[in-house]
Amino acid sequence: MVEITVRGAGIFGLSIAWACVMRGAKVQVIDPHGPAAGASGGVVGALAPHVPENWNTKKQFQRDSLVAARDFWPMIDALSGIDSGYARLGRLQPIPDEHALTLAQCRVAGARDNWGDLAQWAIVDQVPDWVPPSATGRWVWDDMTARINPQMACRSLAAALQARGCPILTQGDDRGRVIWAAGAQDLAQISQHLGRDLGRGEKGQAAVFDLDLRDSPQLYIDSLHITPHADGTTAIGSTSERNYDDPMETDQRLDDLIAKARALVPALADCAVIQRWAGARPRAKTRAPVMGPHPVYPDAFIANGGFKIGFGMAIGVAEVMADLVVDGIDRIPDDFRTEHWIKG
Repeated sequence: MVEITVRGAGIFGLSIAWACVMRGAKVQVIDPHGPAAGASGGVVGALAPHVPENWNTKKQFQRDSLVAARDFWPMIDALSGIDSGYARLGRLQPIPDEHALTLAQCRVAGARDNWGDLAQWAIVDQVPDWVPPSATGRWVWDDMTARINPQMACRSLAAALQARGCPILTQGDDRGRVIWAAGAQDLAQISQHLGRDLGRGEKGQAAVFDLDLRDSPQLYIDSLHITPHADGTTAIGSTSERNYDDPMETDQRLDDLIAKARALVPALADCAVIQRWAGARPRAKTRAPVMGPHPVYPDAFIANGGFKIGFGMAIGVAEVMADLVVDGIDRIPDDFRTEHWIKG
């Protein structure tokens, strides 16, 4: 039996541990802060695809992971007894002008070519009452987008792992093959060790409103995600900040984002903000996931990055890493390889 230690209990680490356990490996997960303590404990939970044009490896990898999520999360929740909040309810985006309409029409064709029967990207003129008007009276609708409660999803996955005999520890010695999935902290340490900027934490701030739209699709408007959740709340986010003092502290930038959300979506105008969140999300220099041999720790592996799309990519990342570490099969896409990241 292969023994594996996963360092990091965010969505990458927990997903990799699950994929390895399902292949018969004996796995332990170690994180000094516990599951979902970092960026994976966020509040927005928008599992949204890239636009279906200029197709590339990253977009296809994400598409396949998003499709796999439809079976994955109900299975995990059934085993754990914890609701991850997953639901594939789609997303709406207002079309502001004729240029954007032409672009949206081109993307309809792109979705047919690159999504096939897996999902649709369409132009619609009927939306729920709470969605603000579109200048053209039309919206982009896709039904690949899903929502998830990031923190509860990590708790569900951690409980499922424990039910299969995989301990989640705050400290312990490495055992067997080691996979580092330690997020922004590991990226910063690697950059420091190698003496050049290969990645860092990029701060995001988000908020949760007391607005129950739980059966509604998401809204993406003016670079802002509006995500209704299963618990009767609605999350908005997020900022993107490269320069900051405290990654966990909310400030005026979140106040401004809340004001923007209230102005864009009248349904939020009089709703109370019930949670404010901030955290540092791992952004590798390439903005793509990084997988393969760890560049600092000999004989160890790394799975990191996936900036802003970590939950959407995690299932695919986990399967590829389990292929490599458990079965010795290398299916890592060239654009995601450690050597590409280091040399790029």
